[in-house]
Amino acid sequence: MAYTIINFKTKKALKESVAKYQASKSDEVRLNGVLVVQPIRCYQPGLGPDLSNYTGKITLEGPHYPKPHTWYAEAWLVNGVVVKVK
Repeated sequence: MAYTIINFKTKKALKESVAKYQASKSDEVRLNGVLVVQPIRCYQPGLGPDLSNYTGKITLEGPHYPKPHTWYAEAWLVNGVVVKVK
């Protein structure tokens, strides 16, 4: 199981963020100097492979420990960036 770098409280928020990033097709979008869209990256706490350049399917959970996990998702990464969430 992996986490996203950003601590999403819901799977819906994660999906919306990934959709906005996919629509923008850039590394980041700023509005008046404020970061509004960024690529969603993942990590595995403790033991596990480095996901920074990974391409493939992973399983995500959230929100981050120590909060109880309330959502789980399958995600597809391309070069370490989430491109699809199911």
